[in-house]
Amino acid sequence: MSIIAKTILFVKEKLENAEGGHDWFHIERVYKNSLLIAKEEACDVTIVKLGALLHDIADSKFHDGDENIGPKTARTFLKSENISEEIITHVINIIDNISFKGGNFEKKFNSKELQIVQDADRLDALGAIGIARCFNYGGFKNRVLYNPAIAPNLSMSKEEYKNSESPTLNHFYEKLLLLKDKMNTETGKKIALQRHLYMENFLSQFYGEWEGMK
Repeated sequence: MSIIAKTILFVKEKLENAEGGHDWFHIERVYKNSLLIAKEEACDVTIVKLGALLHDIADSKFHDGDENIGPKTARTFLKSENISEEIITHVINIIDNISFKGGNFEKKFNSKELQIVQDADRLDALGAIGIARCFNYGGFKNRVLYNPAIAPNLSMSKEEYKNSESPTLNHFYEKLLLLKDKMNTETGKKIALQRHLYMENFLSQFYGEWEGMK
């Protein structure tokens, strides 16, 4: 069995009971998006595949904010499969640097493979699926849908972003609508623009319904 096939089985098992927006199906979508983008980029496809499959193996949001558990889990698995230290280090660097983290996070590592997986992950936060994931997580955290009295905070620190309990709709302005301009690859930018416009149309419809106008 190939290392990719083994990794897929490992991730499916680890995320069997995960929250719906960060489950195996999220990983699978990011994996497919990564391969789509990789077709247009000079890259190490094996590292892209492993990075995509393992990028959310233990999201800190579901582990008391522990940002080390994901990289540790991935490293332990890859070492058990006798993967070279060079590849392991690259995959761990992808996991460590992929997240949005309030938009104020300075990446300490960069590579074409990271750019591809990061774009693929961000695409899954946009469009129809991005909207569905946003409200699914808001429900998971028991957040209100929208409160006109609570304005989005566009200057949050990394810690403020992690601990935010703002209404779900605020997340559109605090992250989702910002992603279009943070894409790395040309393929990612094109897809992101389409999905961004879809979200803008959704918000227009939402506010109209909220005010009883549509």
